[in-house]
Amino acid sequence: MILNFFKKNKIDKTKDQSKPKPDPARYEEEKAIAMSDDITGRLHLASATDTHKEILYYMATHDDAPEIRKAVALNPSTPPQASKTLSTDKDIDVRFAIAQRLMELLPTLDEHEHSQLYAFTVQALGDLALDEVLKIRKAMAETLKDMAQTPPKIAGQLARDIEREVSEPILRFCAALSDEDLLDILKSHPASWALQAIASRDDVSEPVSNAVIESDDRKAGMLLIQNQSAQISKDTLSVIIEKSKEFTEWQQPVSSRHTLSRDMAEQLSSFVGEALRDFLKKREFFDDETTEDIAQTIERRVEFESKNKKAKDNDKPASERVAEYIKEDKLDDEVLSDAIAMRDYAFIYAALEQLTEIKVAKIKDIFGMHKGKPIVALCWKAGLSMRIALQLQQTMGHVQPKELVYPRNGTDYPISEEDLNWQIDFLDL
Repeated sequence: MILNFFKKNKIDKTKDQSKPKPDPARYEEEKAIAMSDDITGRLHLASATDTHKEILYYMATHDDAPEIRKAVALNPSTPPQASKTLSTDKDIDVRFAIAQRLMELLPTLDEHEHSQLYAFTVQALGDLALDEVLKIRKAMAETLKDMAQTPPKIAGQLARDIEREVSEPILRFCAALSDEDLLDILKSHPASWALQAIASRDDVSEPVSNAVIESDDRKAGMLLIQNQSAQISKDTLSVIIEKSKEFTEWQQPVSSRHTLSRDMAEQLSSFVGEALRDFLKKREFFDDETTEDIAQTIERRVEFESKNKKAKDNDKPASERVAEYIKEDKLDDEVLSDAIAMRDYAFIYAALEQLTEIKVAKIKDIFGMHKGKPIVALCWKAGLSMRIALQLQQTMGHVQPKELVYPRNGTDYPISEEDLNWQIDFLDL
């Protein structure tokens, strides 16, 4: 039987021609021991690094004693072809042993230079990552979470494990885990601890950051905002600021983000407490001119909030509040910007109605289209700046980022008067 086995299962010999050729007599002696009932002799053979590879492979696949198969699993001379069998061995200790050896071997392998050995190793680790025994999967997660050479497929399997002890270390630390896996897990794994682990990773990408914020998990969002290595897009940062009205614990960390723009600082200042307002005024990464502008904006918005709150408390309609600003010749871009920051949409609708002589219902229909050009045309007709037009696209219009119409040269309308007039005619304004 063993002769037929060796004929069918040839193991590649090493290419190192400097080593002496194997002694045929010793080879036959090893075969005899491998077939014998001498468990001490077989154990010695299974543990020896100079045992012929065919013998080790035979013992891995045919020996009935688990202690022999475990010794073979731990033997660095065991050929990679045996890994598949050992990784699905019926004995837990054998599977645990081969998992340990393969994880030790993995950092030494180059996917291209050792393609066959790498393929056997990854296949066996894939089986072990789905092993029914928690001890094996947990050991793999703890080892592979810090290993740069962890195969992405294995990382993805462990990250989706139902046991927190297995998946959490991979979600938190494993750099091999792809964005595709992370986004899929964020959709399918609502547990707060999983979201928090992802939010705390080094170098979180913009799409993953956005998905964490969209989950509305307060703790995960807090960790993400505090994570200065997380990449957060301008649009996501704006969403964070808006959500921080409700999730007040987000206000302090978002105020400290280095990518916070002047507009965002101004928006935050309209609703945060006095201590944070003072912090925003003094941020060292704003120049003196910007700091002064922010301070003035904060003061102006506090005044706007106070004035309009009093009017609202007295049940004064938005149209009357707007009329007072017009009477004082103060209905300008700054006031509209303050109203946008304060989310005083009733005031904005009333102001646009006064400035364009278009009914509020029609104006609401335009914003309901969620398109950039109609909103830009409306603002142009109202005599507002392109900066206000952009803010209204982003806030009240909920225009998708790729469809936003941006100012030309930072301030100018990017659409010709002819096209703007065509939009107005088309919209029957």
